[in-house]
Amino acid sequence: MENLAPDEKSTMVIIYTANSLIRGEVVTKEGARVSIWMRTQGVPNLIHLHKPNVLLFGGTPPKSLTYNEIFVPSASVIGFHMAPPAIDPLDYDPHEANRSMEPISFLMGTFIVKGNIRIASSALVSTSLEVAYHGWMSIYDAEVTNPFLPQMPPMQVPMLLTSPSRVNFMK
Repeated sequence: MENLAPDEKSTMVIIYTANSLIRGEVVTKEGARVSIWMRTQGVPNLIHLHKPNVLLFGGTPPKSLTYNEIFVPSASVIGFHMAPPAIDPLDYDPHEANRSMEPISFLMGTFIVKGNIRIASSALVSTSLEVAYHGWMSIYDAEVTNPFLPQMPPMQVPMLLTSPSRVNFMK
């Protein structure tokens, strides 16, 4: 990895695509909130990760690959979060009135995610999903598992971003 500029930082992240999980370091500006980075204007067309480990699904068993660098098309990303134990402040005010957390599960590529979405107290989950269909959705207190990797313990993350138009929600 190149030397970081004084106003840059490196953060370990996990990216999910339809057929892979990629864990690597992304370089952003020092003040960037990496946990919501995919929702910002600053996301490049190609996400440049350093020292990536790639878990590739498409055969049995899944294949583990390691590289020095990888460039992942932003359009192929269906899930994104900081690698535990790293955390950022959550993207909502917990004292905001008339909002509630509702449980949700979804298929993200080969992964199953169970977590919560924050919606208006008077709204239905189905209506909220329809409204949030474009862009990125925050999932809180997420548990990520993969039925093809029973040896992988469930991964707990405080917040995960997903592209709602690219996953299958289950209730």
